[in-house]
Amino acid sequence: MQLKRLVAVAIIAICIYSCKEDDTAEQDYNKALAEAVEEEKIIEFGFDLKKHIVKRDTIKKGDTFGEILERNNIGYPQIFNIANKIKDTFDIRKIQPGKPYTLLYTKASAKDSLPKPQTFIYQPNQEEYVVINFKDSIKAYTSRKPITYVEKTATGVIESSISKTLEDNGLSQKLAYKMADDIYAWTIDFRRLQKGDRFKVIYTDKYIDDTIYAGVHNVKAAYFEHNGDSLYAFRFQTDSIKGIVDYFNEDAKNLRRAFLKAPVQFSRISSRYNLKRRIAHYGYRVKAHKGTDFAAANGTPIMATANGTVTKSGYGRGNGKFVKIRHNATYETQYLHMSRRKAKVGEFVKQGDVIGYVGNTGSSAGNHVCYRFWKNGKQVDPFKEKLPEAKPISDSLKIKYLEYIKPTRQRLDNIFFLEAAPLHPENTITQDPIS
Repeated sequence: MQLKRLVAVAIIAICIYSCKEDDTAEQDYNKALAEAVEEEKIIEFGFDLKKHIVKRDTIKKGDTFGEILERNNIGYPQIFNIANKIKDTFDIRKIQPGKPYTLLYTKASAKDSLPKPQTFIYQPNQEEYVVINFKDSIKAYTSRKPITYVEKTATGVIESSISKTLEDNGLSQKLAYKMADDIYAWTIDFRRLQKGDRFKVIYTDKYIDDTIYAGVHNVKAAYFEHNGDSLYAFRFQTDSIKGIVDYFNEDAKNLRRAFLKAPVQFSRISSRYNLKRRIAHYGYRVKAHKGTDFAAANGTPIMATANGTVTKSGYGRGNGKFVKIRHNATYETQYLHMSRRKAKVGEFVKQGDVIGYVGNTGSSAGNHVCYRFWKNGKQVDPFKEKLPEAKPISDSLKIKYLEYIKPTRQRLDNIFFLEAAPLHPENTITQDPIS
């Protein structure tokens, strides 16, 4: 297709040239040809791949940076030199099995009996990539692929579950997580939705390199009808320095409590807070369980249940890998048995930030997170505590908020439910595109 486009542009340019007698014809031809050639470029990682031979692969279990380069005709003296030169920029020991990498060869070197790559590119995630260039001088740097955000709208009517509704409408399941955990965690129990409940959302999808779908970035606004209630939610930043974002209703009331109900998404409670619990692991003796266990698959992200500062991040024989957070003078939380810790001591974390991953370390009989909760220095059952609501919006910020949501609410109100007449027929409306 690209070759045909190049030929077509060249033909047009030749026609232009044949119809003109002055130098402008040749200029037009050169310009058209240059534009066509420019279209033929395939740019990725900042390189024109058309100028290279490209080899793509995935880090295998047991692979090392040195072994990969050796398999591709780079000798160990050069490998040692590369590793030594880039050690302050990138630690080659951090490459992980399952992650993709790319080797770039110049086309000239491909004619050699033993072609050697000049560039190694490692992708730790979908967005970031590490370039190790050793063609001339040795250098390494980290960069990111271009990100595009596309705002969309969606509606749905519950028949059995929100997951099924999203699936039937071809929508991402991340919308369910966003609404259940980020927005309506304290106002709607998504395990008890009723048939006929319905919702509409304005949200942003994220794309990498314009083509790779990277999921739902955020939800700008939502409306949910449940149990006869109409529940609005609008995303609004309350602290630009710490980057704190909350969801508020149409009256500027914060929709969340100071603490999430659970540190993991869509999990089940496998063991509750119980001061008289008897367990087989300790010979059925009474051993108080001062936490709440949430069973989840190994590697499931564990979230901070409230804003706070990490005071401990370490390992204990019983606790396994754990993180502890102080939220204020009254409350602390702790998260045990992690497979891997992410949060570091002294780090400020926001509610919902991932601080580690579910595991089975320490005294544990299966994959879960033991969630512990302190109030005034004493461990308590968070499900029996009357937990505080999130910090209310200030009076000055409330005025700004109410003005800010006006156009968004109007747009939300003007979205039709697929099976029904407009929710607000008194408005003059134009239907938004449904994604």
